[in-house]
Amino acid sequence: MGIFWQTLKVGNPQRGDFVEIQAMVDTGAADSMFPAPLLSGIGLESLATHTYILADGSRVELPYGQAIIEINGTRRVCPVVFGPGDDALLGATTLEIFKLLVDPNTGALWPASHSPLGGGGRPVPLIP
Repeated sequence: MGIFWQTLKVGNPQRGDFVEIQAMVDTGAADSMFPAPLLSGIGLESLATHTYILADGSRVELPYGQAIIEINGTRRVCPVVFGPGDDALLGATTLEIFKLLVDPNTGALWPASHSPLGGGGRPVPLIP
């Protein structure tokens, strides 16, 4: 799948301040990441830190918190990572919260008509 971008807004759940930004859609990223100065600028504070594995395999500990993200007029509260650079990533967790699917042919996001829920009632063996 090629790289594509999505215009979205990031906001503070308490103050309602929003900033519009272009984020690269990255289904390989668990959480969405935005530049730390952008998140701090709208008054967001980190809740904790978490270790993330980067594309090159290195590990980095980064702060994360919660923000309101708006995509195509719909708003949801989502986890966000306070990123070290200028990059903005729209990750898989946010896509799932919004119930959006990625169309790899057109580089578009589409509403999911349905979502999987469980294993159909059958026990799933755990592999140690």
